[in-house]
Amino acid sequence: MALNTSAETPLPVGEVSRLIGGWIDRLGAVWVEGQITQLSRRPGAGVVFLTLRDPSYDISVSVTCYRQVFDAVADVVSEGARVVVLAKPEWYAPRGQLSLRAAEIKPVGVGELLARLEQLKKALGAEGLFAAERKKPLPFLPQLIGLVCGRASAAERDVLENARHRWPAVRFEVRNVAVQGVHAVPQVVQAVKDLDAIDDVDVIIVARGGGSVEDLLPFSDEQLVRAVAACRTPVVSAIGHEPDNPLLDHVADVRASTPTDAAKKVVPDVGEEYERVRLLRDRARRCVEAFIEREERGLAHALARPSIEDPHRMIDERADHVASLTDRGRRTLGHLLDRADSELTHTHARVVGLSPAATLKRGYAVLQKADGHVVRDPGEVTADEALRARVAEGEFSVRVDARSDA
Repeated sequence: MALNTSAETPLPVGEVSRLIGGWIDRLGAVWVEGQITQLSRRPGAGVVFLTLRDPSYDISVSVTCYRQVFDAVADVVSEGARVVVLAKPEWYAPRGQLSLRAAEIKPVGVGELLARLEQLKKALGAEGLFAAERKKPLPFLPQLIGLVCGRASAAERDVLENARHRWPAVRFEVRNVAVQGVHAVPQVVQAVKDLDAIDDVDVIIVARGGGSVEDLLPFSDEQLVRAVAACRTPVVSAIGHEPDNPLLDHVADVRASTPTDAAKKVVPDVGEEYERVRLLRDRARRCVEAFIEREERGLAHALARPSIEDPHRMIDERADHVASLTDRGRRTLGHLLDRADSELTHTHARVVGLSPAATLKRGYAVLQKADGHVVRDPGEVTADEALRARVAEGEFSVRVDARSDA
């Protein structure tokens, strides 16, 4: 319940501590999971003191239990072990300190850990964190590589030596962290975030040597998986050996079977690249030479064609043909003109022979009335009628004789 207090009516510390203790007492017994980070078993003491830590977060709580409770699991539980504790929260009012009073302790077995990891894997996979389409490709030649590993570890040595052997000019930004135990997860997560924030880092390698399932648990932590999924820089997972498969392998952009394999996948081999360049250069030279030879053969073949070898030959042949056709056309046209001239002459002679003028030249005359009507019958004229007589050389007037009319 909320309390009515003010600067004028504050509560004494003892009262606040008493109230907190009352609220905590109402919580009752709870099952708590964590990792034992400190274990104190004083000889002859009837109480065992533990520190239980959440491996994913920087949170710890003190645990006390009677010796007979701890002795039941003493053979299988030690510092670093994961346990499940049935405990009741207790508030120590004089010091204002919270602790858990354990009534039962159970170690978390490997089978149970693997089952939990499988459930977490399915949940994260359903969110799409392991999807292939979200994975980023590695750069061909990274200039600066971020490395997260244990201090002076074999994994660090394997990555650095193999990478520099393959490409001597490669540079590293190393972050040494705890790779197992209660501090591993927060340190690895922070190291990954720090390297991802550096613009010059082209790829991040998270490396660790082999170990037991419990030793590799930090690399299956949900907090670390989500931190790697949020990275803008490609991440390579190189945890343990080939059979090891923490969740980091699924969310990383590239999985390497070992730290040495990570160096091989991230950094190209200078000797292999030089040989590849030499082979490509030779292949390019052969392609160019083959192209030039093919074009030269094509050019030689084209030059050997008659039309190219003697280009005027075709023109000369066509010129003779054109001249022959011209002569033939000229002769044909001449024959046609001669024939047409002869026909025209004959037609002109016939026309002239049949024309009225020719008839008049033979002594005939044409009589016309005053209105121009040609007289064809004597009955068409009257006595003393004036007519026009048209002869070959002209015309003159005549008059009809009355005697003729009679």
